[in-house]
Amino acid sequence: MRTSCALATFTAFLIAIPVSADEWPHWRGPKRDGVWRESGIVTKFDKPALTPMWTADIGGGYSGPTVADGRVFVTDRLIKPKQVERVHCFDAHTGKKIWSHTYDCAYRGVGYDAGPRASVTIDGDRAYTLGAMGNLFCFDAATGKVHWQKDLNTEYKIRMPIWGIATAPLVENDLLIVHIGGEDNASVVAFDKKTGQEKWKALPDNASYVAPRIIEQAGQRVLLVWTGERVTGLDPKTGKLHWAIPFEQRRMVINIADPVRSGDHLFMTAFFDGAQLIKLDDNKLAATEVWRRMGDDEKNTEALHSIIATPWIKDGYVYGVDSYGELRCLELMTGNRVWESLDAVPKARWSTIHFTEHGDNVWLFNERGDLIISKLSPSGYEEISRTHIIAPTTGQLNRRGGVVWTHPAYAYKRIYIRNDEQLVCTDLSAK
Repeated sequence: MRTSCALATFTAFLIAIPVSADEWPHWRGPKRDGVWRESGIVTKFDKPALTPMWTADIGGGYSGPTVADGRVFVTDRLIKPKQVERVHCFDAHTGKKIWSHTYDCAYRGVGYDAGPRASVTIDGDRAYTLGAMGNLFCFDAATGKVHWQKDLNTEYKIRMPIWGIATAPLVENDLLIVHIGGEDNASVVAFDKKTGQEKWKALPDNASYVAPRIIEQAGQRVLLVWTGERVTGLDPKTGKLHWAIPFEQRRMVINIADPVRSGDHLFMTAFFDGAQLIKLDDNKLAATEVWRRMGDDEKNTEALHSIIATPWIKDGYVYGVDSYGELRCLELMTGNRVWESLDAVPKARWSTIHFTEHGDNVWLFNERGDLIISKLSPSGYEEISRTHIIAPTTGQLNRRGGVVWTHPAYAYKRIYIRNDEQLVCTDLSAK
């Protein structure tokens, strides 16, 4: 009887998941590269606003959803009757809540305090979360049972960034790696992912808001960490520093967008401090700066001064959002501007678009809650289709009627996105 029930449940689960479905278990996708690889996706929207498959009530926060094994994860914050952070797990197909975990978390010295920043990292049967004040948890992904937890702020004396800890945890083999800016050479710390035991710590640097990731260089796996002072390449097994390229800050640490790799080059951009291109050596673990460009200020910019959105690179050209929402195309090797457009998102300070590559197109999710299918080329911005997915809310930013700054997840031929009030799932499959 139990075998029959289990078989029926498993069969129903398979039916619920679309054929050739992809998942979104990490920040910016399965490979942390902002690419959606599913087929059978709509090529043009048939309505100016799409009706969600389901919605679920949540609180405020900046953390984008992640999706794996038929479950969607997201974090939020409540301030009444006391300050808490929460981790939620929902059924990805129905929106029914599976489990939720709440813990006390008073924000101290954190600006823009709508809620947690870092996306939940899913690794097999475990879910890892890192809150804005440095609360690190390892959960059973299916049940919400806490395997282990740490108060990193207390343990490592974090030099807390003005907007809190924002970097999604990274799983590398048996390690869980976090970027927190702790004292005593604990800017980056690696733990045994199963037990939480510290394995190594590295760098005296302050934290940025950029998640660590793994790249391949000279035949080796390299841990890429953009700290508050420099871009670094580390040995992920030991934390040993292989190379570092300075990225000075004129006013404050505001590195948020991920470094983007194109061939043997890495491109970085920050709101006040412009852009930088570095070259990775193919034969040894070393790197050199190619160029660094920045304008006089946030309104008079050079190359690209992006705030939140990670740029997209294709065929030697960079596409990104400048400081006031200007969608720009640059020559990768020079930083020279090819064109600029204000068609994708209204002009405003910190105006944001998230880029996701899908086939020959680029899907743009802007801060007004619009989803755009586009083509980006040196010839210009071509909008193929646009629809509205979710309403802006004022918790993340109490200006211009609110924003949606969170990065969407694309999985099971659907989009999962949240604002400060709801988590929304909308079908994007071709009919």
